[in-house]
Amino acid sequence: MVDWGFSYLVHNLICKKLEIPPLMELINENKLYNPLFLSFILFIFSFLLWLKLSKHKLQNLPPSPPKLPIIGHLHKLVKLPHRSLRDLSLKYGSLMFLNLGQNPTLVVSSADSLKEMVKNYDIVFMNKPNTTAANILFYGCKDLGFSPYGDYWRQVRKLCVLELLSARRVQSFQFVREEEVDAIIRKIHEAAVNGDVVDLTKMLMAVSSNIVSRCVISRKAEDDNGGIHFGELTRRVMVLFTTLCFGDFWPSLKWLDYVTGFISRLKSTFWELDLFFDQVIDEHKEKEAIDETKDFLSIILQLQKDGLDLTQDNIKAILLDMFAGGTETTSTTAEWAMSELLKKPDVLKKVEQEVRKVAKNKQKIELNDLNQMKYLKCVIKETLRLHPPVVFLVRRGTSEAVKLGNYDIPPDTTVFINVWAIQRDPIWWENPEEFIPERFENSRVDFKGQDFQFIPFGCGRRDCPGTPFAIASLEYLVANLLFRFDWKLGDGETAETLDLIENYGLTVNKKVPLRVMPTIFHPST
Repeated sequence: MVDWGFSYLVHNLICKKLEIPPLMELINENKLYNPLFLSFILFIFSFLLWLKLSKHKLQNLPPSPPKLPIIGHLHKLVKLPHRSLRDLSLKYGSLMFLNLGQNPTLVVSSADSLKEMVKNYDIVFMNKPNTTAANILFYGCKDLGFSPYGDYWRQVRKLCVLELLSARRVQSFQFVREEEVDAIIRKIHEAAVNGDVVDLTKMLMAVSSNIVSRCVISRKAEDDNGGIHFGELTRRVMVLFTTLCFGDFWPSLKWLDYVTGFISRLKSTFWELDLFFDQVIDEHKEKEAIDETKDFLSIILQLQKDGLDLTQDNIKAILLDMFAGGTETTSTTAEWAMSELLKKPDVLKKVEQEVRKVAKNKQKIELNDLNQMKYLKCVIKETLRLHPPVVFLVRRGTSEAVKLGNYDIPPDTTVFINVWAIQRDPIWWENPEEFIPERFENSRVDFKGQDFQFIPFGCGRRDCPGTPFAIASLEYLVANLLFRFDWKLGDGETAETLDLIENYGLTVNKKVPLRVMPTIFHPST
């Protein structure tokens, strides 16, 4: 009995914990009765255990705030995590180590630390945690955003950059942007004639959703014929990604996700998405011979037919990526731009004058006009600086231990890059909390991922390939709003009382919808 107990102790409680081969299999059981041998074995394993624990304790981890039992630092992320983590970084440094449940997490809050990470360890930080929501909704992470770095990721990345989101392809969809912006202009024109206040937040979401949906599958996001309302499905996906998942933070408690109904909600949404995508793909295959319209799905199906190795699940995951990544980001940025302009009447007047001067004597703004609107581009950049569409770059799990900023970063560490904090860092930006588009005049700082103090669309190998598409839609939309109408706040609100409180989600939008009163602009006045 004593022999069995000692063998169990050594093999299960020591060998397994220290990842030591089962040495007991090499030892003659009869030798265990020798007290000297027992003492020697106990000494060896005690020494190895001390070495392992000492190595862990000697790690020079980044500074970390006090944590709570079980939840670690999760309580720090309750309301507006980008703000609370920025505040903590001011005390603990630009590299900060947190425990989110059972997940070791590195928070990066400075451009210099980010530059070091990307320049020296970009491949190390390429992989991403396999979250429950991503695994279920994105067909086992077969999309571009969540798929692990490797041959498949490179193939999908190449597909997006060269075929779907190239400059030539983005320009080919200008007619979609024009038609959808014209549709929203007509609705605003009607409200202006009637003297009505409009919910600009809702209108911007609708036009952004329809532009993306028509470019991807040649359908509007909201089916007016009684079919599936894909816009609502997309919004549900956004909510599910920001819902607490016990299994992601405490693997041993993943059963709670079934009890709370989270898994059933994920699967229900997935089945609706899957059914919708199957229907759309089948429709595209049927009309392929008679329809010359080339939306994103048509291009992918043609490439698949020509030999590109993509399954139907691969295609559906990529489609969902485009909807989730392209819809709310554009509408949210346009909403913030209009909000900041209404908060700063002098800036609003200056950009209106430029837009109307460039498009003078024209019925509508043309694509070539946008290149001459230099101040408008500064307004867009400043909006993206203060209000990046995604305040954290998508979490990346490290695949090996690295040295970053003189600190030891253990393997399998999740990384949060606080874009919002970096873009408001006073080291790089004068009066960082102020909306000052002029800071980008005569400045070479751009959002292409090379200026690490300004990364609204990411950086490194995982930067957003949809940046040209987003900017084209954003500039055209905002320019037309400024060209066609004069704007003032509705419901008795003033520039001083305009509420800019944030609402946290996959994107950070205004908590209170932007309600405005448009007046038709007449060039003669």
